Amino acid sequence: MQYVDKQSTLRDLREENPAETLAQLQRALFNRQEEQEDELVEPALPNLSEVGFHLEQIGVGLGREELQRVFLALKQLVETHSVPRCRFWGKILGTENNYIIVEAEYREGEEEEEQSAEERFGEGDHEEKEEREDLQDLLPESTYKPPPVVPIEAPGTGTNKYVYYVCKEPGFPWTRLPAVTPAQICTARLIRKFFTGRLDAPVMSYPPFPGNEANYLRAQIARISGGTQVSPQGFYQFKEEEGNEEDEVSQDSFEVNPDFEGLSAVKLAESLSTWVHHTQHILQQGRCTWVNLTLKAEELNEEGEEEREEEPEEAEPEMGPPLLTPLSQDAELFNTAPWTLRISSSLTPEHAVAFVRSNLWPGAYAYATGKKFENIYIGWGLKYAGEGYSPPVPPPPQREYASGPEITEALDPVVEEEQALKDALEEQEAAREEMEEEEEEDEDD
Repeated sequence: MQYVDKQSTLRDLREENPAETLAQLQRALFNRQEEQEDELVEPALPNLSEVGFHLEQIGVGLGREELQRVFLALKQLVETHSVPRCRFWGKILGTENNYIIVEAEYREGEEEEEQSAEERFGEGDHEEKEEREDLQDLLPESTYKPPPVVPIEAPGTGTNKYVYYVCKEPGFPWTRLPAVTPAQICTARLIRKFFTGRLDAPVMSYPPFPGNEANYLRAQIARISGGTQVSPQGFYQFKEEEGNEEDEVSQDSFEVNPDFEGLSAVKLAESLSTWVHHTQHILQQGRCTWVNLTLKAEELNEEGEEEREEEPEEAEPEMGPPLLTPLSQDAELFNTAPWTLRISSSLTPEHAVAFVRSNLWPGAYAYATGKKFENIYIGWGLKYAGEGYSPPVPPPPQREYASGPEITEALDPVVEEEQALKDALEEQEAAREEMEEEEEEDEDD
């Protein structure tokens, strides 16, 4: 008979929970790398400790522990991706995971990488194009001409002025978001979707969104940045360039004012005119600079298509508010003021921090103290859509009809009552006939 050991002194291996797995990933952030410290450029990393200190004063932030892990994750991003300069943009919440977002400047050579990525994306569609060409031989030709596509803005300009990296938690690998297109921005304005936290998740909406959640996230970042990136008046100034003939060129050309001495918190908290937008406004086309689509349609006709019989009307160029426009000129939405101006402490204003909160994009804040300021966004990535629908109060119940002989149902009469009623009706009828006869006799007389 074979002996079977039913008891064991060995302990079962305990499974790691998600918190321990995350701690193992974040442990690598605290490893000191002395070889790469000398190669790093000082302005590449922001001083998140100072930023977090000022955010605590206005009651906003991620907390000291999480912000320190984010700072170490930024250091890892600079070392692995050779980012020249970056900034902690904020955090967008999701139903499954969150997005930690970093705004970085373009570096030389990234334009070629984007073009090669677009080429690789287009190579996978060759088979579909061939199938469509085979079907076009069998199907009748359509006379429909789709409207011209709004071209994407070049890297380093407009909505694609910066490049953005995201990760779920500090310690996870950073993912570079793709460039945003005007069609994605226009569609994002028509839908409201919560983020799931998965970049490859599809966006199920109507109208259909041209892309996945990574593209939707990039479009929302562009919209939030275009409406909430503000700074104290006088911190930036326009560049003085010789031979500026077009206004479009000078809209995005500004620099830090070296003579800016800073504004006190009391003065910054007095009026919204002391704060200005330093990010270009996104037009209805989904771009920061307007492009004439009728000219592109005429170029297509000259290449070989049939010319239109009617001349196209000249499109009026759309002009948005210029850069460094005060916040006091922002329009209201749903009878709600676009900004709320506050000061961190009215008891000690000489050491306080002035800040503004966006009411159109809940979660967007900007603070300023002395010669320093910062913008941050922590929210769900959705724009304010007005107060929630509340159904009207039902009307009061109607009163019942008053009781009366015409409404109240009478009891059935007995035989004697019916006979008495019949006799009374006969007497009334006989009396009426006698009166009619007397009237006739009087008329004859």
